[in-house]
Amino acid sequence: MAALDGLAIAGGETRCEPPTRPPRSKGGAMDWDDVRVFLAVARKGSMRAAGRALGLSQPTIARRLAAFEASFGGPTLFDRLPEGLRLNAAGEQLVAEAESVEDAVLTLERRRAAASPVLSGTVRVSTGECAAGFLARCLSGPTTTALPSGITLELVFAQQEANLARREADMALRHQPPESGDFYISKAGTFACAVYRRRGADADAWVTYPDEQAHYAPARWVQRQVEQTGKPVALRASSMLMHVEAIRAGTARGVLPCYVGDDHPLLERLTPPIPEIAAEYWIIVHRDLRRAACVRAVIDWVKALFAEQRHVLAGVP
Repeated sequence: MAALDGLAIAGGETRCEPPTRPPRSKGGAMDWDDVRVFLAVARKGSMRAAGRALGLSQPTIARRLAAFEASFGGPTLFDRLPEGLRLNAAGEQLVAEAESVEDAVLTLERRRAAASPVLSGTVRVSTGECAAGFLARCLSGPTTTALPSGITLELVFAQQEANLARREADMALRHQPPESGDFYISKAGTFACAVYRRRGADADAWVTYPDEQAHYAPARWVQRQVEQTGKPVALRASSMLMHVEAIRAGTARGVLPCYVGDDHPLLERLTPPIPEIAAEYWIIVHRDLRRAACVRAVIDWVKALFAEQRHVLAGVP
């Protein structure tokens, strides 16, 4: 469901292959981590937001940014404004070169990870709430497909798609494949959706999404039903969990993935699967990382899950 795309839970565990950190030389060579901090502050507009993006404390961000600025003779590269930090002319001149360094280091990191034969570590997957819930329950749920024991799956959810080239995630499950980029892409499968209510409840009102998510396919479909039937909206909520709880309580009826609604003992399905809001999912991995043993194992696991559970996902009894 498009309503459910989008993660960012930063884990503290080592990824499939740890990022390379070039040592600081005695001759005062620039540290890649300082370049990374400079770019994060430039993109996020504040030290706090940059720290969240990189998993670093604000004092660490401030210290590394100061070190980066000092390496250019000390002039500040940002204007300190009430609303945050903004690149000044001196800083703007460094962005393109810094991004070239970033591209080179990230390419080396991906290829280093791909060269590792070790089938262990953390694989970070960016996806939506719907697909994340499916993967989470299949780690030990009703499936014969097992993820290798040495791999830890990290599921992350963000309002914006993770940048795979920058290794914000190792892999993504998205509704649409990217139009460009050096990616391995494979269709995983489709989630069917239908209308559910609490079993036996007289729930004619609807639960749907807030105005900010009105462009989502389920939201547009529910809006058409409201207009055609005149039934009211009882709740607008931004996550599938909120929808499930409202429907379970008998507050309203609403659209859910069939794998969620059919498996819930308190819910009954009111419609067949609705074709126009079925949600396709595509596996997307940077081509450099596809060869990493642990990433390849997760790709194979996801493909096997979608194949094994295809009838459950399709809402077929």
